[in-house]
Amino acid sequence: MSDEANDGPVQRYPASGDPAESGDPGDPGDPRGSGSARGVAQAALRVLVAEDEALIRMDLAEMLAEAGYDVVAQVRDGRSAIEQARTLRPDLVVMDVKMPGLDGISAAETIGQEGIAPVVMLTAFSDKDLVDRAGDAGVMGYVLKPFTIDDLRPALAIAWTRWSERRALTAEVADLSDRLETRKRLDKAKGVLMKQLSLDEPAAFRWIQKAAMDRRLGMREVADAVIAGAQPSPGRTAE
Repeated sequence: MSDEANDGPVQRYPASGDPAESGDPGDPGDPRGSGSARGVAQAALRVLVAEDEALIRMDLAEMLAEAGYDVVAQVRDGRSAIEQARTLRPDLVVMDVKMPGLDGISAAETIGQEGIAPVVMLTAFSDKDLVDRAGDAGVMGYVLKPFTIDDLRPALAIAWTRWSERRALTAEVADLSDRLETRKRLDKAKGVLMKQLSLDEPAAFRWIQKAAMDRRLGMREVADAVIAGAQPSPGRTAE
């Protein structure tokens, strides 16, 4: 088969076999995850493959499909990898380092910065500078050619786990930061109301709470309005 016949996401390799019968549910290398309490396995992880050598690309896609992954697209260069990653939002990207046009590391950096998916790099070289550059680009796995599925599986499992943990931590930090900022604004708004309306702290809080309910606004929005001097009138001071 010619290289041209395999350019772009023209061939898809769905996960083979019955997910409920394949893989150890407790194995972190199982692309289907741990399953539910009723034993129903999760969907296979969706993988984007980027490799400029047609034969390697096809072999890699088949290897991943036979291992239970869902290969959603195959591309031959870095720019196509970015485009398909943005469109398909895969769970994982497996990408060669040296590709025409935009190389794999540069593409991986963009994919990582946009928070699309973790990237595992494939390379025939174990050069330290290359590894360092990949690390700086946010690459989460590194597999040397030639490789087998036994080389790929743990690298993909680790990359997926690290990515999932990082996203969970980022969401937790963002939520905590948002709550702290809301608390700060509420405290400041209460101070304004206590001074302007001669309220104690509980009454100032109830004032903000009632204004939010009456106007169908968030308490943070009311607090911001109070701080800015545009106080929404709740009708009367809450007792």
